[in-house]
Amino acid sequence: MEKRFTEQSLIGDIVAQFPKASDIFRSYKIDFCCGGQRPLKEALEERNLDGEAILEQLNTLYAKSFEKDEKNWAEAPYGELIDHIIAKHHRYLAEELPQLSPYVTKVLRVHGANHPHLAQIHKLFNELKTELEQHTIKEETYAFPLILRFEQDPTPENGQTAQQTIRELVDEHDSAGDIIKTIREITNDFTPPEDACRTYRLVYHRLEALEKDLSEHIHLENNILFPRVLNETETFR
Repeated sequence: MEKRFTEQSLIGDIVAQFPKASDIFRSYKIDFCCGGQRPLKEALEERNLDGEAILEQLNTLYAKSFEKDEKNWAEAPYGELIDHIIAKHHRYLAEELPQLSPYVTKVLRVHGANHPHLAQIHKLFNELKTELEQHTIKEETYAFPLILRFEQDPTPENGQTAQQTIRELVDEHDSAGDIIKTIREITNDFTPPEDACRTYRLVYHRLEALEKDLSEHIHLENNILFPRVLNETETFR
């Protein structure tokens, strides 16, 4: 069973083990960077916060991070797979991209003079953020409804439109994949320098987590959902 955090856990250790904890601490104005080497209990008492509620929030989110997706999505109906992609991966991006953005900017502002590569990371991250936000909106408002319409009404017109849309989405996946690959190369496989502060390390950890989720997300679409749709549209070529 995964470890549960307590009031005696060091704030910095919590964030190192569970980077998403930084969002919770940030919302309560708990310093996890310079004040990371003290027990959570001290920060809770200092700010007169409800420690029980915050620990419950921390441990619940941490436990969810261990949940595994063991369903065979190759056999699931289109609608069920699409709902899963939206609920897990689109929701993750909708929450993570705007939450991570200020950290990426902060690290550039504080450390950019001594680490020039951070400017490129900042630029690439913001390009990726814009692309993914537009991409997920396109999928939810146009592409996924189109696929479901084809499933219900597999006409040549619906099939050909689905083919074209899927080609566009795959191209967009390739673009996003190239950006995150470049970020990995620039960060030396997300390895922070020895002098990196906690926020610096946090950014690298969360960029790596973003890459992992994006890989799973694209896999479900490129290797499962889209091939199934394209296979069914073959007769309309």
